[in-house]
Amino acid sequence: MDLSERKKRILSAVIDEYVKTAEPVGSKAIVGASGLKVSSATVRNELAELTELGYLEQPHTSAGRVPTVKGYRLYVNELMIQKSVPEEDADAIDKNLRSGLSKPDKMTEAAGRLAAELTDYPVLTVTRSAPVTIKRYDLIHVDANTIIVVLLLDDNSVKNKLMTLPFSVEKNMIARLSAVFNTSFTGKSEEQFSPVLISAAERSVGDNMGLTSAVVAFALETMAETAGARATLSGGSKLLSHPEFSDPEKAKSLMSYMSDSNHFSGLATSGFDDIKVMIGPENIAEELKDSSVVLARYDAGDGMQGLIGVVGPTRMDYSAVAAKLKYIADGLSKALAENKDKSIPGFGKLMLRD
Repeated sequence: MDLSERKKRILSAVIDEYVKTAEPVGSKAIVGASGLKVSSATVRNELAELTELGYLEQPHTSAGRVPTVKGYRLYVNELMIQKSVPEEDADAIDKNLRSGLSKPDKMTEAAGRLAAELTDYPVLTVTRSAPVTIKRYDLIHVDANTIIVVLLLDDNSVKNKLMTLPFSVEKNMIARLSAVFNTSFTGKSEEQFSPVLISAAERSVGDNMGLTSAVVAFALETMAETAGARATLSGGSKLLSHPEFSDPEKAKSLMSYMSDSNHFSGLATSGFDDIKVMIGPENIAEELKDSSVVLARYDAGDGMQGLIGVVGPTRMDYSAVAAKLKYIADGLSKALAENKDKSIPGFGKLMLRD
């Protein structure tokens, strides 16, 4: 059944008051908050009907009403007023994203910390990267038993490893092996590093000691680590400032769940436009059934997608949180794109950086 405009205004007023006070809302408070020129008796009748319809519930017979998940869902979908980001918060976000951080992971982590401060909720940042390949190998002969392997990935990041070998190797062999890797192993996916390809490389340089396999193992390990989804949690302890999590066991359970990034890595594949709100039982995980998750999507370019979101009680100012997250996500997309467009320093200078 469709709700009357009066019922909708009363439901909105209940939610707005409950968000502010965390206390059940009575009819007298609603008369003032809703702006309706009706009596307390009329409001009580409407509250009773909204309760029967499942939008509100009454914790105790003498208490006021609190919203249900159904009430919150209608509120988020249809009733809440879209808020804007306060100028002071917008300035802080803009300054943070212009702070000169050059690495994308550092930028997203900084954005997550700022979002936690501005919303007063724990914040998750999740980034899903496109599969990477290696576009250049440098094998550097240090001494007879030591080499450095340097990999330049197709996203222009650099990984390196110092290898101590249980056998001696000559400098000219390292040079030949480096040439073979740059000829045959660049631009290939993990699946294309086949046993046939590896054996052919070993034969071409006369490697019967396993050096080729060691370099391949490092390459595959690097590709696996840099691909896929990564999740970071900021401000986990902020849960404790909200009355819904005053029970230490309840707070501990949720904080423990959030601390495992694997629980949230799949969120980056979730399909939605700008903002997604999951309220209480709408969250699949049992640990989140009494919480809400608000997510905003950002774009890091080159096939990378990410999410920034808060986890908090269902009694949340959804409009304010959504506005701040979207502003941060839009700014993060722009900052990451601008960072990507900057000129890349020479490979030789980058070679020994992590």
